[in-house]
Amino acid sequence: MNSLLQGLSSCPSFIKWLEEFTAQYKTEQSQSAEHQYLSVTLLRLLRALSCQEAAEDDVLDASCLLEVLRVYRWQISSFEEQDAHELFHVLTSSLEDERDRQPRVTHLFDVHSLEQPEITQKQISCRTRGSLPLVSNHWKSPHPFHGRLTSNMVCKHCEHQSPVRYDIFDSLSLSIPAAVWGRPMTLDHCLHHFISSESVKDVVCDNCTKIQAERILNGQSIENQRTTFVKQLKLGKLPQCLCIHLQRLSWSNQGTPLKRHEHVQFNEFLIMDIYKYHVPLHKSSQTELNQKNSEEAAPGTKDGIAVKPAGAEQPSGTKPHFVNGACPSSFLMSAGTFPLAAFPECSSPVYLYRLMAVVVHHGDMHSGHFVTYRRSPPSPRSPFAVSSQWLWISDDTVRKASLQEVLSCSAYLLFYERVHSRVQHQSLESKAEE
Repeated sequence: MNSLLQGLSSCPSFIKWLEEFTAQYKTEQSQSAEHQYLSVTLLRLLRALSCQEAAEDDVLDASCLLEVLRVYRWQISSFEEQDAHELFHVLTSSLEDERDRQPRVTHLFDVHSLEQPEITQKQISCRTRGSLPLVSNHWKSPHPFHGRLTSNMVCKHCEHQSPVRYDIFDSLSLSIPAAVWGRPMTLDHCLHHFISSESVKDVVCDNCTKIQAERILNGQSIENQRTTFVKQLKLGKLPQCLCIHLQRLSWSNQGTPLKRHEHVQFNEFLIMDIYKYHVPLHKSSQTELNQKNSEEAAPGTKDGIAVKPAGAEQPSGTKPHFVNGACPSSFLMSAGTFPLAAFPECSSPVYLYRLMAVVVHHGDMHSGHFVTYRRSPPSPRSPFAVSSQWLWISDDTVRKASLQEVLSCSAYLLFYERVHSRVQHQSLESKAEE
């Protein structure tokens, strides 16, 4: 739990969302009732860990978080080791439950009066004499880790595409593919393995059934046509804060759980553009767009579908290209700098993320200990600055760490936060003013 709280406290967007989310509690609820809300308790802990709020004692006690989780029917013992990723899902799902339980706008009319047929419309009067309470935007907005996956199904026979399905996620749980001898495992390999297409057999295709029915002139009924579909996952909505979970659980041939210890290379900056889902254009429009902008197409994409990263099958001895988790050591930069001009294929990424914290597990599948690498909290003089100093934290033990040490660890959880360019900042500011 301590390692997870350290990781969450390094995400300023998440703390800002909690501040906006809990603002109404301060005006409407008593101070004693505030302790019943997970958002209030979590905000106080994260603010203290990010040096935004002074703690009452020298030692910060996080047992209050377990107590408030019991109100949400989560029985978590402080004497047993908890999985950091599972606890992350407990917190995010409980915050969603708290958000969904918030009161809506009061009804204008009495429902009981509407159920009486003898009362006409003119006789119905509004019982609310004062102004209606407004529902704040933060009641409706999800937390910054909230994203959406898209599931795309295309028939191999008729190339008909089924309606895109959207699913909610708060973290990307990536399996580590089988290692290839002599080739390092990168985060890009895990991401591509996550969205790689797969064949689904024996699926009813409505379009193939319709085409077959049109060919029969005598109107005989036909059976539903079953074909093979190609399914692919993409990221429909990328969150402001991105949590990546690297699955290190594997099973032996005898069914024994094993932990995978191999190192997965990752970078301080993460580009997610090639994994973003784009709504496909009409065929004629797509043809014209490809003819005009063939050289300016998004790297790593083809017709809205991601292709394998350039460095995934790179011949040995060639100059390494930039991919997530596989760039030359000379490009390991300090925080706040990202020479995009050095990478023409990624010259203007829209979905660029900066590494904020890393949670590492030491031990096996039965026992162990979690530690956290995180950025040092900003100074009070510049609260919005991103520190380039990294810290290694294990419960109450803290020491300085280098970026190279962070990037060489065997990560279990990665916390990234999206970086907006100047043009995107201006666009967001203009939307806020409107």
